[in-house]
Amino acid sequence: MERKRKKYLSIHSFTRYTKRHKKRKGEQKMFFSFMRGFCRVLFFVINGNLEIQNKEKLPQDENYILVAPHRTWWDPLYLAVAARPKKFAFMAKEELFKNPIIRFILVHSNAFPVNRQKPGPSAIKTPVKLLKNTDLSLIMFPSGSRYSSELKGGMTVIARMAKVRIVPCVYQGPLTLGGLFLRKKVIIRFGDPIDISDVKKSDKAGIAMVDERLMKAFNQLDYEANPEFKYVIPEKNKK
Repeated sequence: MERKRKKYLSIHSFTRYTKRHKKRKGEQKMFFSFMRGFCRVLFFVINGNLEIQNKEKLPQDENYILVAPHRTWWDPLYLAVAARPKKFAFMAKEELFKNPIIRFILVHSNAFPVNRQKPGPSAIKTPVKLLKNTDLSLIMFPSGSRYSSELKGGMTVIARMAKVRIVPCVYQGPLTLGGLFLRKKVIIRFGDPIDISDVKKSDKAGIAMVDERLMKAFNQLDYEANPEFKYVIPEKNKK
């Protein structure tokens, strides 16, 4: 009798956990949709000059990694708005999660913390799990910072382990809030998905091969959007 009781309690506890888990995931999806809608309205009010190019190139029935050069702190928001209705997960530096309000917003917007100085195994395992087991794609900035143009290898490892394609895109537009309020044009241009299934290893040679394809795609997209565009890393980032 006691054994049956323990078995019943175990099943009951698992059922309750499953229901809570599904409810929490549903709340996160709703919050992400709300925040993206809020950002879309906000950008329209303060700027209202967004042009989305090549949106038809985005995969429709599969997860992918949307990658771009990191040029402003708001370009991930613009990418998420431009690629709607697809939902995304994000990497965010762990320092942001120390503030309880910001942490609540980030967690419910599908963001997860990463130590940029010493990234642990979770920096790879978490996005791979999301790409394989959920309907979330991933937004990444391979340079890891607005202050660098050097690409890092984490994206290649994640894409290979999750078996997803990489979609390059670029942001061209104001690099300051003042520029946004002056309603200067913002362009988000998507490129052809990059299949890296031919890259057999995530070693130095494999990563270099993917980086070369990606940089070529970024340069081509920038040129197609505006042949005269040139991104200059801010002075404080060169110190």
